Amino acid sequence: MMMHYCPYCGTKTKEDELYCFKCGKQLPDDLNKRLKPKKHFNRFWYIPITLLILFSVTSGVHYLILQYKDSHAKELYQEGEMKLEDEKYKAARDLFKRALNQKKDFYNAKVSMTFTNNVLQIQREFDEAIVQLDAENLEDALTIVNDTDQLLKNFHGPAATPIVKQIDELRSNIKIEQINKLLADQPGIEDYKTLLWEAEAIKTSDAEELKELIRKEIIDYTFSKASEELNKKQFNNALNLVEDGLKYAVDSDKLQSLKTTIDKEKTAFETAEQQRIEQAVDVATEERELNEQDAVKLDNVKTSKDDQDNIVVQGEVSSVATIPINSVLIEYSLLTKKGKTILSNKVFVYPDKLYPDETGKFEFTHYDLKNKKSKDIEVNVDKITWYTD
Repeated sequence: MMMHYCPYCGTKTKEDELYCFKCGKQLPDDLNKRLKPKKHFNRFWYIPITLLILFSVTSGVHYLILQYKDSHAKELYQEGEMKLEDEKYKAARDLFKRALNQKKDFYNAKVSMTFTNNVLQIQREFDEAIVQLDAENLEDALTIVNDTDQLLKNFHGPAATPIVKQIDELRSNIKIEQINKLLADQPGIEDYKTLLWEAEAIKTSDAEELKELIRKEIIDYTFSKASEELNKKQFNNALNLVEDGLKYAVDSDKLQSLKTTIDKEKTAFETAEQQRIEQAVDVATEERELNEQDAVKLDNVKTSKDDQDNIVVQGEVSSVATIPINSVLIEYSLLTKKGKTILSNKVFVYPDKLYPDETGKFEFTHYDLKNKKSKDIEVNVDKITWYTD
């Protein structure tokens, strides 16, 4: 129940009382309520209000600090980018690191930080590669340089361009040293061609001089060998050599001139050859008849016994042909003293090919005639056949 107070004496009264029980005066409702004592303010409300104010101030200060750090991180990053442009990589790395200290989730600073760390590692690798190059450990030096490509595979743009250029220059220097070392060992012509191909891939002024040196070696070798073939009337061989050399030295006046000479000499020789052929037709006809009918002469044939008491037939023939003959086949018969045929056999002459005036031999062992005496056996050559090329 709600309590009221007497407006005259201040005594507490009940809501439904009309008179003050102390002073006896009538209590009007509206006046009673109006004169009700004021309640005191609860001081505990100061705590949440104070905390709210403190939170607002703290949030504001924190926001301002974040704004400052963000702005400062961007300034540090921009300074780092300028250091990158000047190729001052250590200074750039320190600035990117400071930017990340100001703003940990600064993506561009993280990427640039990784890039500068990789560049500094590449420079350390360069130092090691140069040490290996000076020690003439060229394969080791080239391996080190090639491995640095992996450190830049995800980076492109103006900042990466100077590093890529340095990598290419150092790789080119190493390859030039490799080629010079191989050239000092006096390689063969095929090696020269390979080395020229490797030198063509190097785009430096030193490589241009090297390519000219290799081309000169190829030209001189080709000219010498082609001239030898030309002197032997081997025109096609000479022409093939020159044309192959021109693949590596297209503008060589020396080889172009030799090619013209070969063509002229070939034409003159073929004309003279045709005349010689026409003059030799009759002689060739006679030789062909000889080679087909009387190319082989039987020099001797005999029988003997080997250590195992086997009958051995041996003989020699000579070529009277004018061309090589091959697969000379001797057909012979073994006879008794009374002329009775014991057996017939065939055997090839060795070597297989006989050149004019060359001698060949034939031999065959009969293992089934051990009971026969060689003096009781005669050998008769029945037929000789051969082939011409």
